[in-house]
Amino acid sequence: MNDNALEQQFQITLSLYLLSKDKIDEHFPEAPDIEEKWSEIIAAFMPDAIREFNEYPTAVFGWMMYIGMAVAKYWDLDWELYSKVENLYIYLRDRIDFDHLDDYILEKVLMLDHDAAKELQNLVIECAEKINLEIIHMQIEPGTKEAFHAVVDALHQFYLFGSAIELKALGYHMTKLGE
Repeated sequence: MNDNALEQQFQITLSLYLLSKDKIDEHFPEAPDIEEKWSEIIAAFMPDAIREFNEYPTAVFGWMMYIGMAVAKYWDLDWELYSKVENLYIYLRDRIDFDHLDDYILEKVLMLDHDAAKELQNLVIECAEKINLEIIHMQIEPGTKEAFHAVVDALHQFYLFGSAIELKALGYHMTKLGE
């Protein structure tokens, strides 16, 4: 899925955890339409992420996972329409605000009931805490280029895994060709 060592480490952590919870398939989905939106989403997301990260790192990671879920849901609903949205992150954020983006996606995009939303919220929190602890244990000096790249690498994985979780929830099951 990627050749960056740090990003690969985050990928392994999230993959093992989410596989143990049966939230993703063993074969990671290849969704070029969803991946194609990453660069514009991260560019728009970073100003909000930088502002919030020091006090709320797990929220920043979690929000990106929710964004990945929302993009996958839009891909399934009507990609012809949603692929034309100038920036899906801004589109989502401006429906409510950054602080309540999770609630908006859970309720209005994924349309989950209270119990399902709570379950998914707990899963996202667990993922965010795991990766945040990994970054803390790396003892990367805050505010450095290395720290910035670690966060962006983690965010990329949260986006991809968010989309993988939603694709599986929507009934897409990924298997290797020939299985």
